[in-house]
Amino acid sequence: MSETKPVKTNGMRPLSSFIFASRWLQLPLYLGLIAAQAVYVFHFWVELVHLLEAAFGNQTALQALVTSIGYKAEFQVTGLNETVIMLVVLALIDVVMISNLLIMVIVGGYETFVSRMNLEDHPDQPEWLSHVNASVLKVKLSTAIIGISSIHLLKTFINAANYDVKVLMWQTIIHIVFLLSALAIALTDRLMAHSHSDH
Repeated sequence: MSETKPVKTNGMRPLSSFIFASRWLQLPLYLGLIAAQAVYVFHFWVELVHLLEAAFGNQTALQALVTSIGYKAEFQVTGLNETVIMLVVLALIDVVMISNLLIMVIVGGYETFVSRMNLEDHPDQPEWLSHVNASVLKVKLSTAIIGISSIHLLKTFINAANYDVKVLMWQTIIHIVFLLSALAIALTDRLMAHSHSDH
């Protein structure tokens, strides 16, 4: 007489189910980040329209640009110059990089901590999402933050005449701290990956 094997069930106790379902409380946070990204998109287009208008001689748009980038010159700026254009373009790049950071947090965070998005067969699935986990997401976020910090530092150096030496020094120090932190995170991730592969 053959023995019947016990059937495994995936049932969860009520408390376990409740705790596991609490991950959906993060959903409003990701929706809020999507709203924040919409604000960044609006800001990007406002700055871009001002840049295009200033290129055609609109003084109101030019002064709005000069004010937004914090540029101060010895004489009043009456037309676009290379420094103003560079600072505006860097500000636009900054917005794009922050938007990329938001996408990584929204998509990667939702996939990792809330629910699978089942994008395996989708033609537009990001390459990094196929092997995303909390560790990979942490490394990618740290490198994105370094990129954003680099843009801010470059903007500060281009407009260095309008900043105090202490501001320049502290921004450089903070950027170096970001670099060291990213290196430490990447090194820790590599060591953990090696320890898992050994077992």
